[in-house]
Amino acid sequence: MMKRTRKQIHKEHTSTFGTATTGLLTAGWLLLQSLTPLPAALAQSDDKDLSYGELIEQIEQGQVREVDIYPLRRLAKVKLEGQSEKDEPRQVVLFAGDRNGELLQHLQEHNVDFDVKDAAGGSALAWVLPNLLFALVLIVGLLLLLRRSVNASGNAMNFGRSRARFQMEAKTGVMFDDVAGIDEAKEELQEVVSFLKKPEKFTAIGAKIPKGVLLIGPPGTGKTLLAKAIAGEAGAPFFSISGSEFVEMFVGVGASRVRDLFKKAKDNAPCIVFIDEIDAVGRQRGTGIGGGNDEREQTLNQLLTEMDGFEGNSGIIIIAATNRPDVLDAALLRPGRFDRQVIVDLPTYKGRLGILEVHARDKKIAPEVSLDAVARRTPGFSGAELANLLNEAAILTARRRKEAITMLEVNDAIDRLTIGLTLTPLLDSKKKRLVAYHEVGHALTASLLDHSDPLDKVTIIPRSGGVGGFASYIPKEENVDFKLDTFAELLDQITHALGGRAAEDIVFGVDEVTVGASSDIKAVTDLARKMVTRYGMSSLGQFALEIPNNEVFLGRDFIPRSEYSDDLASKIDAQVRAIAFQCHEKARRLLQENRPLMDKIVDVLLEQETIGGDQFRKIMEEFAKSPEKELAVNRTGD
Repeated sequence: MMKRTRKQIHKEHTSTFGTATTGLLTAGWLLLQSLTPLPAALAQSDDKDLSYGELIEQIEQGQVREVDIYPLRRLAKVKLEGQSEKDEPRQVVLFAGDRNGELLQHLQEHNVDFDVKDAAGGSALAWVLPNLLFALVLIVGLLLLLRRSVNASGNAMNFGRSRARFQMEAKTGVMFDDVAGIDEAKEELQEVVSFLKKPEKFTAIGAKIPKGVLLIGPPGTGKTLLAKAIAGEAGAPFFSISGSEFVEMFVGVGASRVRDLFKKAKDNAPCIVFIDEIDAVGRQRGTGIGGGNDEREQTLNQLLTEMDGFEGNSGIIIIAATNRPDVLDAALLRPGRFDRQVIVDLPTYKGRLGILEVHARDKKIAPEVSLDAVARRTPGFSGAELANLLNEAAILTARRRKEAITMLEVNDAIDRLTIGLTLTPLLDSKKKRLVAYHEVGHALTASLLDHSDPLDKVTIIPRSGGVGGFASYIPKEENVDFKLDTFAELLDQITHALGGRAAEDIVFGVDEVTVGASSDIKAVTDLARKMVTRYGMSSLGQFALEIPNNEVFLGRDFIPRSEYSDDLASKIDAQVRAIAFQCHEKARRLLQENRPLMDKIVDVLLEQETIGGDQFRKIMEEFAKSPEKELAVNRTGD
């Protein structure tokens, strides 16, 4: 690379400054030209004006009576013979230079009265103002260039400084009482607060303050909320920063920011440093297709050194949050850096109930609303989703002009979040009847099976996303928070999923089945394949034939490899088809034996468009008690 001398660099800077100055001068000159007044004859030209040659000719013919000359304006006002005093004088544009002496000579030779007007005052003002304006534009431009250069030098000095927000005593407004549904994580982090408030309680028996706590959990479970609660409870200096704020385009900037952050933290120890989304900077080094990233890896190396390197950082507690612990570097997860890994998982039934009670404090809720029922209906909801649920219910209440949230708004909010927005109901047509039989097929099959969840409601009101209708269920709590499905329960899940297609087949025939069961068939295939290849629930044997690996982006198993022979693959496909065929035949038999009941429920559904779970079960009980009809239930051993 060719080195530039100091003289060359100075020349380049001088050239750049000269170019900018020339541009400003050009702009000012154009502005001055635009502001300089033109001669009146050029500004306002009409047919009565005379040319210079015509004026000389009129003088020689004795037609000119009086002439007023304005030399600075290069203008002459002429009154001709025969013009009255009221008539406007004729205007003539004069030439610049010595040619005006010719005009004066002609006027004197022909004894024409003339007068040279002194217009220096107004003309001087017209000249001074544009020049002052030009000078002002030039000064402002130079000041802007100077300010830009100062800011550039200041940014260069601050580029490697940490962007962490610092609070001497973080008043987040969040305490541990405001955090519900994650009691185990709260207990772990309360010890961290105790370490900061009363360290002698632990050091007296030889315990050391933990250097780092890693919060792991799905999005929306309350990891950042826990960090705010720690900051509010501890009353200690609190630094907060996102992992993405370390990494920049230039190599070395992130490491510089890490050093600056820990320097500030050491000056304010004991304190808490919270790093949100640490996976942005803490990913495994040297992995992935195409290698690693130098800037991110240098930032991670500096972070590892600061957390537990040759120099200690006593009094600093690092709290980090991520929902991707599988991509973090092993050196970051070891004890001494992150001594504790706290799992912040999806809340259980009791946790959901506590979260709903916290978010219901500032909302007007009708007395008949049962938060217990809402908690049972929302398995798998995170804390953020539960907060959004009550907010949607409040919005629906305000839209419907009600004074308090009722159970109707809560149920509608659940359907809106899980299924989609309500669309215009279908007209009374064959399509509407087909959707009704499909959804009743699901609901009736689930009600006749031994291992299905109780029905909540079935509806044929379409929803956004191509959903023509749906049947929802109230899950059993033990089947949600602790999944331990049996072989019989899995078969019933597949049978229930195929109930809609079985109803279409029975009522409309094979030629009239629709694509409405595509998502059901996809779920059936996935579950049946897992039963064969992962759960060992087939005649092939008790071993796993497929091991899931979702780390393709890390460069592992980019090209999928087969873990079994082609002959075994054919046997797996045969087992999957056998399970799906067996469950489909079982669903067909249940619906065929209860065809009168299915027809009756469909008629009610077409009339009401929605049937609640209690009404559905009441219709089944009334049908079973009818002397001329008999309810065919599932037989043990099917």
